[in-house]
Amino acid sequence: MLEIQKKLTNTFYAILALPATAVGFALSTQIAALSWILNKKFGLNIHEVAFVWLAGPLAGIFGQVIVGMISDNVWFMKGRRRPFIIIGGIIGALMFLALPQIGVISEATGITNIILIASVIALMLDLSINVTFNPARSIIADLTPEGKKRTAGYVWMQVISGTFGVLAYFLSMVFGNETLLLIAAVFVLVCSVFPILLIEEPKELEGLKESKEDAHTVMDIFKSIFPLYGFLVFGVFSLIFHFYQIELRTIHNPLLILALIYTVIIGIYIIYKSKTDKSDNIEFQKIMLAHTFTWIAFQSMFVMTGFFIDKQIIPNLDLTNVFANKFAEFLTGVEQTKDTTTGNIISLGFLILNAVGAVFPMALSAIAKKIGRVRTYTAALVFSAVGYFYIAFFGRQELNFYSGMFLTGIGWSAVISIVFSIVTERINQNKMGLFMGIFNLAVVLPQMMSQGVANIISETQNYQLLYILCGVFVCFSVVFWLFIKEPRSTADLVSHQKGGH
Repeated sequence: MLEIQKKLTNTFYAILALPATAVGFALSTQIAALSWILNKKFGLNIHEVAFVWLAGPLAGIFGQVIVGMISDNVWFMKGRRRPFIIIGGIIGALMFLALPQIGVISEATGITNIILIASVIALMLDLSINVTFNPARSIIADLTPEGKKRTAGYVWMQVISGTFGVLAYFLSMVFGNETLLLIAAVFVLVCSVFPILLIEEPKELEGLKESKEDAHTVMDIFKSIFPLYGFLVFGVFSLIFHFYQIELRTIHNPLLILALIYTVIIGIYIIYKSKTDKSDNIEFQKIMLAHTFTWIAFQSMFVMTGFFIDKQIIPNLDLTNVFANKFAEFLTGVEQTKDTTTGNIISLGFLILNAVGAVFPMALSAIAKKIGRVRTYTAALVFSAVGYFYIAFFGRQELNFYSGMFLTGIGWSAVISIVFSIVTERINQNKMGLFMGIFNLAVVLPQMMSQGVANIISETQNYQLLYILCGVFVCFSVVFWLFIKEPRSTADLVSHQKGGH
């Protein structure tokens, strides 16, 4: 074992964060390039693009839970998490190489359905991300004690991952999205495979024998996610709806509304139940439920922002005076065209979002020591809600769009850092992979709801509605977070600090 690992030095935290950084870079590349390349190069419309994006949630449903469960109980290649991180990184790199070659693959295979080929590539890419991300997060919890040191591990993860996420959007503006995909292939391969070889995993986690006696069955998993049943039903419906749109159109929106109503009602029930049930399980379910609404908003933004820019911002612009184009021209020395404008605005907007996401976790960590992680997280989400509404009502101007993305990035910085340290103190430590996989269902099932949001926007042609709905969903999340209790380690720290004054 390296000395830096024994002492939990900052260098070790940085190395430990690199596999998750590979995943973060992959996600940023996907956000920057996937919708753009499908729309601009292959001509897919908003509904078709949203359908391709469903590959991610599908991969997450199977990949994260199954891999999480397996990685808790296997040992090969001298690791519990290591094999999955390496395998996922290799597959992800290959899919980034395949994505810009959809046309070539179509000709070579004789498959003329571009949506089918894109969906398969996106499914494999997302499967690789999901295979990697759960072990990459779980290993941080495996190798750090609860409380301050574990929070530091996740903060380091987000700072480094967020920094390279910013780099992905920067590279998109400098070299273009197709070149970005090639860079991502190399980066993901290197950061997934090599750093994890330097980290030594414990062959036996403390208390592992006790956890084996308490087997967690598939039925137990299904019972634990009952707050998410509404999203699960609508997610399955979304897949069927794509193929039978005419026949199922009349029930699409009512079912979407029913899924949301069910989730809110179950949320109220769980909050009421938590008055007498003080278990970690009920807190875990409350966190999952609050987290779901956050991810409907962020996934909808990731998938459909390009269409919002095309319809809401581009018509109001003098294309000779676009700040994103000037920035790209400054970086590349190449004159930008009308076709590159949308991609440049997307890249700059998400560059700002991820820059904030990279910088703010350190500040949020310091604030959390004073007021607690749950309060800090909830306050950060409020900024995201404000950012969404700001874009909805003022985002037709390019610079206002960037201002809204800055505000939204404050919440984003918390969503991908603080929440993991909160969750890990409410679950069985010896089944970290399994429960992180279950928790990920609070990410992937809501992501499938973005298909419903896309359908509503496509029907109404009201692209302002995208960010209005995002703001509303985050507001629901904020309300539910108000009823979540502070993790024990932070609660004790905050209480001690208050008592010391």
